[in-house]
Amino acid sequence: MSASPQSAVRRFVDHETPLADLYVVERMRLADDRGYFSRLFCEDELGALWPRGSAVQINESWTTGRGVVRGLHYQAAPHEEMKFVTCLSGRIFDVAVDVRPWSPTYLRWHGEELSAENMRSMLVPPGFAHGFQTLSEACLLLYLIDTPYAPAFEGGVNPLDPTLGIEWPLPISLLSDRDRNLPTL
Repeated sequence: MSASPQSAVRRFVDHETPLADLYVVERMRLADDRGYFSRLFCEDELGALWPRGSAVQINESWTTGRGVVRGLHYQAAPHEEMKFVTCLSGRIFDVAVDVRPWSPTYLRWHGEELSAENMRSMLVPPGFAHGFQTLSEACLLLYLIDTPYAPAFEGGVNPLDPTLGIEWPLPISLLSDRDRNLPTL
């Protein structure tokens, strides 16, 4: 039996960012008169960027209100997690901050617009804090996580930390008390 012609189609294009080990992954659409098909994740195709194997959690985040900020969250050693963040509906400004003290990009941040339209996802490696700001009134996100959640190892950085100087694209309309009280650097 021969492989189908679509098996040779490349489903993802990965883009390096200015931060070490942080990638933006663009999903390719297979479109016809009915609409399109897109693969959200594939371990075989993204294995070099997703080295620890399969996802052990799939999380959904629904946020309403434009300008809302969630984050910056991470899991500390030895329970660091890798996240593959996709915006399924709406638009967000997705931010990752390198909090690895040994990294050449330590305490630098990178932001990227993710939306259903632009078909981009952010692959956030272990040792990064992650957060986002909503750019539309309602946003639905899907997170793939490679490590089980360990509440005792949860950490975070205040998204308003002047040391980081994150340039949120909109005025912040809502920030939880939990995130507002996260420590600064």
